[in-house]
Amino acid sequence: MPLLLTETDVRALLTMPDLIAAMDAALTGFSAGRVVQPVRTVLEVGEHKAFFGLMPAYVAATPALGAKLVTLYESNTARGLPTHLATIILLDPETGALAAIIDGRYITGARTAAVSAVSVKKLARENASVLAILGSGVQARSHLEALQHVRTFREVRAWSPTLRNLHAFANETGAIAKESPEAAVRGADVVVVAASSHTPILISDWVAPGTHVVSIGATRPTQRELDPALVAHARLFVDSRAAALRESGDVIPFGDHHIVAELGEAAAVRNSDAEVTIFKSMGLAVEDVVAAHLALTRARESGKGLNI
Repeated sequence: MPLLLTETDVRALLTMPDLIAAMDAALTGFSAGRVVQPVRTVLEVGEHKAFFGLMPAYVAATPALGAKLVTLYESNTARGLPTHLATIILLDPETGALAAIIDGRYITGARTAAVSAVSVKKLARENASVLAILGSGVQARSHLEALQHVRTFREVRAWSPTLRNLHAFANETGAIAKESPEAAVRGADVVVVAASSHTPILISDWVAPGTHVVSIGATRPTQRELDPALVAHARLFVDSRAAALRESGDVIPFGDHHIVAELGEAAAVRNSDAEVTIFKSMGLAVEDVVAAHLALTRARESGKGLNI
C-alpha cells in the first residue's frame, strides 16, 4: 500500500548529517555510472514566466526508483507562497507499482544544502572560518545549517537584496548583516550564492585567494550569477557535467574542458590553499530520489505517514 509523507513527516525523519552522508554516496554512485538519470526535462510555463521540471532517476544499488515533479514560480513571492514546490514519487523497483508520494519542498532545500556541504568538505580549506551567504531565504537557512556540520565558522556574514528579509535572517541565525554583497564577500573563506539572481552577483575582484564558492542558482542557459572572470580563473567543479553544460549559463560559455571534475569523482580535491574553487550545483534527480528513499525507509521503521 502506498505511503503519503507530508513535509512535517519528512522534517521529522531526515537529519542533516544523514543527508550529507547520503548525498556524498549518491554523487559517488552517479559519477561512477551506477545511476540511470537523464538531464531533467524543463517546460516553460510562459504566461507565468515559470518553470516545471521532471526529474527521474533509478539507483540500482539502493534500490530506488522515482521522480521529482518541481515547479519554480518566482511570482509566488508576491502571493506569500514558496517559489519552489515539489512532489517526489517513489515506485517499487521490482514491479513499478506506486510506493510513496512524498512532499519534496523540504527535501529540495535540505538535499541542496547537504550537497553543498559535501563540496565544502572536499574543496574548502581545512581552516576556513568565515562564511558569507548572499541570500536570506530557505536556501540561506539550510546552507547555514548544513555547512556548520563540515566546518567550524567563527563568523557568518549575510547580504540580501531584500533588507527586511536580511534583518530577519540575521536576527534568527546570528549572522552579521552586511550592507552590500561586496562587504559580505571580501575576506570570506566560503561564499554561498543563494540570492536567486539571473545576472552576475558575485564579482571576481571581491573573492580572495583560497576561497571556495558554492553557486546554487542560475540554472537556466540564459541566467548567470557568477562573474565570468571569476569562473575563468577558478577551478570549476559540478555535480553533473551533462546538466551543467546544458543548463548553466555560468558554465556553458567555458565548455567541458574548463570543468575539473564532478563532485562525486576522486579528482574533486583542492590542490593548494591559494586556489579559488567553485562548485556549481545544478540539483540532480538522484539526490531527490535517494533522500526520499531514506525518508520512506525511516517512515516504515517508525510508523510515520499515511497509507493511501
